[in-house]
Amino acid sequence: MATLGRKARLVSVAVAGATLLLTTGCSSENLPSFAMPARNVTNQAPRILSLWQGSWIAALAVGALTWGLILWPAIFFRRKRTHTGLPVQTRYNLPIEVFYTVVPIIMIGVFFYFTARDEDKITHVSSNPDHTITVTAVQWSWQFTYDDVGPAATTTGTPAQPPTLYLPLGQSVLFKLQSDDVIHSFWVPAFLFKMDVIPGQNNKFEITPTKLGRYAGRCAELCGKDHARMLFNVQVVSPADYAIHVAKVKSENAL
Repeated sequence: MATLGRKARLVSVAVAGATLLLTTGCSSENLPSFAMPARNVTNQAPRILSLWQGSWIAALAVGALTWGLILWPAIFFRRKRTHTGLPVQTRYNLPIEVFYTVVPIIMIGVFFYFTARDEDKITHVSSNPDHTITVTAVQWSWQFTYDDVGPAATTTGTPAQPPTLYLPLGQSVLFKLQSDDVIHSFWVPAFLFKMDVIPGQNNKFEITPTKLGRYAGRCAELCGKDHARMLFNVQVVSPADYAIHVAKVKSENAL
C-alpha cells in the first residue's frame, strides 16, 4: 500500500507538471474562450475572461487527475486470473489520507484567492467617473437616465419597444442600479458581466467601453410573466456621438 501511495503522488505531480507546461507562456488571447462571447468589449472583460479560463483549466486538470487515480489502480492492480482469494487488506494509509486532505484544501484556497482578487478589481468604482447613468428596472423593461448632463435625460422602454443605452467609447461610466418592484438583473453578455438590481439596494459598477458596436442586453433574473421580453440594446459610440445623443434625449424630455 505504501508503494501505491508513492505512485499516486507521482501521478499527481506528473499531471500537474503537464498542465503547467501546456499553459506556460499562454495569454488569455491564446487560450479557448470556453463558450464565452466576444472579448475585450470593456476594460473589465479580459480579467473576467482570464478568471473563467483559469477555472476551466483547473477543473479539467483536477478531472484528469481524479480519473487517472481511479483508472490507474483499477487497471494495474486488478486481480489476476491465476490469483485466488482476496489481496492483502490494509485498513488505512496515513500518507494518502493526508495527501487527499491537504490537496483539496490548497485547491480551494487557490480558487478563493483568484476569485476574491478579481472580484475586488471588477466591482471597484472610482470617485470621479467620466459619466454616471442610473438604470431603473421595472416589470418589464428598462429606464436609462444620463445623470451628468444637468436636467435629467431619460430613455424609457417597453416590452414591445426595448430601449437603447448609449455609451461613449474609451470613457468610464458608473452605473447605479435600482428597481421599482422586484429583483431584476442587468446583463450584457458581450460585457461578460451582470449585476442584480434589488429594490431598496443601490448596486453600482463601473466599466469603460473599448469597442464600438451594438450589443444585446437582457434581464437575467426571473421577474414575472414578461421576463423574456425584458430586453434592451447597448450602442457604443464615439464620445462626440454620445454627447449628441444625450443632448437629443434631453431636448425630447423637455417637450
